[in-house]
Amino acid sequence: MPELRKDPIIGRWVIISTERGKRPSDFQEQREQKRGGFCPFCPGNEHTTPPEILAYRNETPPNSPGWSLRVVPNKFPALQIEGDLNKSGEGLFDRMNGIGAHEVIIESPRHEDTLSNLSTDVIENVLSAYQKRMIDLRKDPRLQYALIFKNEGSAAGASLEHTHSQLIALPIVPKLVREEIDGAKQHYEIKERCIFCDIINQETEEKVRVILENKNYIALAPFAPRSPFETWILPKRHDSCFECIPQDKYKELAEILQLTLRKIDKALSNPPYNYMIHTSSLSDPLNEFYHWHIEIVPKLTKIAGFEWGSGFYINPTSPEESARFLKEATIEP
Repeated sequence: MPELRKDPIIGRWVIISTERGKRPSDFQEQREQKRGGFCPFCPGNEHTTPPEILAYRNETPPNSPGWSLRVVPNKFPALQIEGDLNKSGEGLFDRMNGIGAHEVIIESPRHEDTLSNLSTDVIENVLSAYQKRMIDLRKDPRLQYALIFKNEGSAAGASLEHTHSQLIALPIVPKLVREEIDGAKQHYEIKERCIFCDIINQETEEKVRVILENKNYIALAPFAPRSPFETWILPKRHDSCFECIPQDKYKELAEILQLTLRKIDKALSNPPYNYMIHTSSLSDPLNEFYHWHIEIVPKLTKIAGFEWGSGFYINPTSPEESARFLKEATIEP
């Protein structure tokens, strides 16, 4: 029988439609092959991107080949860094200038790479670059939030094939993150505990939705997922701020992120996916109630009229089944 489940953090309901129950093979579609051709992110084409903000390179000049990772402003930014907010009202309506930052993290010089097939050392560098850019953007008092996200595959919104992720810094905290922060704060005010820590403790005890874990991180299927095989990676100990992680903790995070993505690739035949890092606001990075985490959402279903009209998500695969399939996915060394 279908089941309604409530997300304990923001109160969002989802429908787990077991009548439509789907196995991994039901979602397997041939991912489009990378075509090659001209790519502005490939070495030798550095002049076609805006000048780099950050690069890991072997003593080569800026904006030239010889790099292992580059961060550049998005050539077609959603927001621009120059200017003032100029907040204003027009009757019931509020507006402000589109001030913010929009950056691209080019994760590898090799066009054919995907994040999941990179070494853990390279993924650790990607995470380190995220940290450096977020810490730098925190200095701008106009900016309230920095969202790191990755679109893998055109069906997930990637306009360029070359492996990359993005950072958009905003003058406001996004509504979804604000709902998480407010829900976590409300839980803390009642129980004096972080709700994410409570979830981790319960999931660790029950084991049915845990996919894998190491000393400091855990990957699990959330109780009320919006999409089949949605997966969260969280630090086991309370930590509200992604960019505040000590450098020695990024290695373990890189390992569990790589293994989780490889399991998703194995179980679902390399699906398109999105991932997002949810962390505390730039103005309140350290607190006792919120818990940063990575949300990975394979692009396996479509949002249609019911979802848009109701705010409910219909998920044809239970998180318990998703966790079991991913846990059992065998990864070659």
